[in-house]
Amino acid sequence: METTKVGIREFRADLAEYIAASHPVAVTRHGQTVGYFIPTHGQDDANIAALKKASKALDKLLAAQDVKIESVVTEFKTARKQAGTTKKPRTNIR
Repeated sequence: METTKVGIREFRADLAEYIAASHPVAVTRHGQTVGYFIPTHGQDDANIAALKKASKALDKLLAAQDVKIESVVTEFKTARKQAGTTKKPRTNIR
């Protein structure tokens, strides 16, 4: 499958074009790939059904291990706060 490489500014400027495309886009910043955009043209019923099935399986696994959703959310929020404190502050120098 063909992948197009574009700079982040070009990607933002032409986002509608890339959304309509049928191939992935490698987004670059200063020549380094920082991410990939893979357009999807809607989800069909089979994908939605598969996601629902996976969700039910996850619920069963969590219940079998006696994992409470609230504790998972709390742990996630704590980890996210800790990760946020290690980031450098952004400066708006142009």
